[in-house]
Amino acid sequence: MKKNICLIVAYDGTDFHGFQRQTNASSIQQYIEEALTRIFQEPITVYGAARTDAGVHARGQVVNFYASGSIPVDKIPYAMKAYLPPTIAVLQAREMASHFSVRHDNCGKHYCYRIVNRAVPDPFQLRYSWFIRKPLDVEAMRQGANILLGTHDFSAFEGKNTTPMNPIKTMYAVQIQKNRDNVEIHVIGDGFLYHMVRNMAGGLADIGLHRFTTIHFRRILKGLDRKKLGATAPAGGLCLEEVFYTEARRRCVVRDITGASM
Repeated sequence: MKKNICLIVAYDGTDFHGFQRQTNASSIQQYIEEALTRIFQEPITVYGAARTDAGVHARGQVVNFYASGSIPVDKIPYAMKAYLPPTIAVLQAREMASHFSVRHDNCGKHYCYRIVNRAVPDPFQLRYSWFIRKPLDVEAMRQGANILLGTHDFSAFEGKNTTPMNPIKTMYAVQIQKNRDNVEIHVIGDGFLYHMVRNMAGGLADIGLHRFTTIHFRRILKGLDRKKLGATAPAGGLCLEEVFYTEARRRCVVRDITGASM
């Protein structure tokens, strides 16, 4: 009988064309499946909790797969090191119930979008942040973030060329944190549309640059028209931090983030 095995995976997405397997480009899924196939000596298909876009990073992507090999589950992260590039790492592995699904059993995700806000770029953060030269009004951005809290139709924040999805989503936290020149936008929600967090980040940056007001931002949300919003923030600033499988854990992270907003 095959085991249902769950992995927590971290990766630098800069050099990949997203998580999902592509026919003519390298992907995170491809490398993980090829590594697992070599370890288990059988064809392996992995299922991801989030389909991160090209250039997007992850600290806590979650995948599951079915396999019948004899390798101890706790040894999988070590075995994977030999077959993965250094920009992908398996952090944890555990056996789950046969019916467990990383996609259908999660109760939310935590994303963080990072901005470096200074006169000159930081070369050590270029792969993992959006460089904005002009000073951001962080307090205005926080007011804008509050508008996104709760349950809304987020059609105005949905990217183009996407499979139709229910646009009604609930945001449990949209928090702006600032540490010197670094601005982080933490978003925790029950689900996300294509490009949704990057469009949120782009809109909040526009507020911070005084390109439009929070009143206008609220009108954009209520108007459901993506064309009224500005540009999508670059992929490199976005990271999938964690996928939640218990409401208790999700509430804990929300408390931690909202308590550290200053």
